[in-house]
Formats: sequence, C-alpha cells, structure tokens
Amino acid sequence: MFNGSTNGSHYPKDSPVDQYGALRVIDRQLCDQAGRPVVLRGISTHDLKAFGRFINRDAIRSLARDWHVTVMRCAVYLTTYMPNPDLEQRIDLMVSACEENGIYCIIDWHVLSERNPQTTEAEARIFFARKAAQYASKPHVLYEICNEPNGAEVTWHENVKPYAEAIIPVIRERAPDSVIIVGTPNWSQDVDLAALDPLAFGNLLYTMHFYAGTHGEELRGKVRKASERIAIFCSEWGTTLASGDGGPFPKESTAWLDFVESRRISWCNWSLSDANETSALFRPGASSDGGWPESDLSASGKFVRARLQAPIAAGK
Repeated sequence: MFNGSTNGSHYPKDSPVDQYGALRVIDRQLCDQAGRPVVLRGISTHDLKAFGRFINRDAIRSLARDWHVTVMRCAVYLTTYMPNPDLEQRIDLMVSACEENGIYCIIDWHVLSERNPQTTEAEARIFFARKAAQYASKPHVLYEICNEPNGAEVTWHENVKPYAEAIIPVIRERAPDSVIIVGTPNWSQDVDLAALDPLAFGNLLYTMHFYAGTHGEELRGKVRKASERIAIFCSEWGTTLASGDGGPFPKESTAWLDFVESRRISWCNWSLSDANETSALFRPGASSDGGWPESDLSASGKFVRARLQAPIAAGK
C-alpha cells in the first residue's frame, strides 16, 4: 500500500494512486510500484478552451467516484494553447483535481494539425521543462509528448523518434522517474514501426489509438506484433468512426476493449465534452457539474460509463 503521500503529495486512502503508487514500465508492461501489472481506464478531455467548463473539481470527482475512472488525459491543443497560455490554469486545475481523487493524470501535448511534432519542439521543451519541474514530486502525473503525428511525410525514424530523443531528457532531468508516453506515426497507429526501432530510455509507453467503426483486425495485428517488443498505451479511442461521428459501434468497441484489456493495455476514451459529435460523452448542453443523469449522456457516454463500471477483461 502506497500510504497516500510522498514528497508533499497526498492521495485518498484506497484510491488508485494510494494503491498503485508511482507507476513504472517493467518487461513491456505498465506496473505499480511493487511490480504488479496495472490497467488504467479513463477519459480524455477535448480542447481545453472549447470545452474547458468540464474541467472542474465536481466533474472529476464524479468520474473518479461514480464512473470508476482511474486516469484522466488532459489534451493540450497547441492551436489554442500557444496564443492563450492562461489555459495552463486549467491544466493545473485538472492535475490538482486528479490528485484530490487519487487518480492518475496524463499531460498531453496534443500534436494534431501540426502533423510533425518537430514543428513545435522548441515550445514543447519549454512547456515540459516547466511542468516536469512543477510536478516532479507528483507520482500521479504522466507525460504524453506528442498525440498523433500524421502525414505521409512524417516518419518514426526521421521525425518522431528524434523529437522524442530531444524532449524525453528535458522531462527526465526534472522528473527522473516519470512515465512518458510517446506518439507513433499515422495518427498513432504505426506502433509496429516504432517497435522495430525503439527509444533507448526506460519507463516508456508507446501510443496506439483506435476508433471502433474504422479500425479493426489490421490494427490489432500491429498491436500484437509491437507488444512483443514495447509497452503500449491506448491514450485515445472512440466508439465511432475516426472522424468522431458515425455509430456508435458498441459491438466493435467491446471487441476492442476486450482485446486491449486482455493484453493489459491501459486506455482513455474520447472525449469529456458535449461536442456536436457522436464520440462526445455528453449530449449538447449537458451539465458540467458531475452527477450526470442518463438524459445528459450520449449513447457513447452510456456505453463508456457501463464499461468503466464493469470488471476489467481477463488477461490473455
């Protein structure tokens, strides 16, 4: 048992962080501080500017206590964050609310329209230097350094790996024991290519993203192949098509979640929002104060909540 505190951090008794402590990667598996495999299940935010009203203490408390979320992913959209550094207050609020509820928090540098993470490498260095120093004593904080590198010209060898080699030391200099999550090319689907040429650092996870209505057995095959070499984290998935609309597809989503959980791969669902898209957890205009009635939940939200409240699928 973690005993709820370390270096000034405090976590509620019997909460996930109290039980698991500082996470680490051992033999291609995310583990607790005692070396036992851990599967985290949670939710990713949408853009902090557009849907920041859902980043509040009541909402995070409901997700942790009622939905049984064990991890939250804070998606820092660069297109809105760069011109608006005041959004950092929302990042800090989310980290604090996760600490109060004893759940893990991923700070995600949400590379998307930028395509090549190297285009924001200078800004990422400054950002992660600041956040890693700020949260060096917080074992519930994880770092995701590039969300979804994309574009035919963006490759693992030429772009993503060199970027990661530049950013990881910035974090580790300040938070040496931190768990870092690294995006992979082709919208974080080519995890198999990263596995052929992995980074020379410990405590790393590599991202795989899926949308149940678009991705199927071909991507699962990549995961099977990659998992023989590297540790994988599904930091974003949806019940819909890759566009965020269509569906939802509960049968395909169930097949995917059974697959990843049986391989002890952790996941975050997209998204904590009332966006006008099928993948949003909430219907447009839903309350942001937690304690959501059924009428506030989208069809996707109802599926995800039920899955979070159900036992984790048995290991392979």
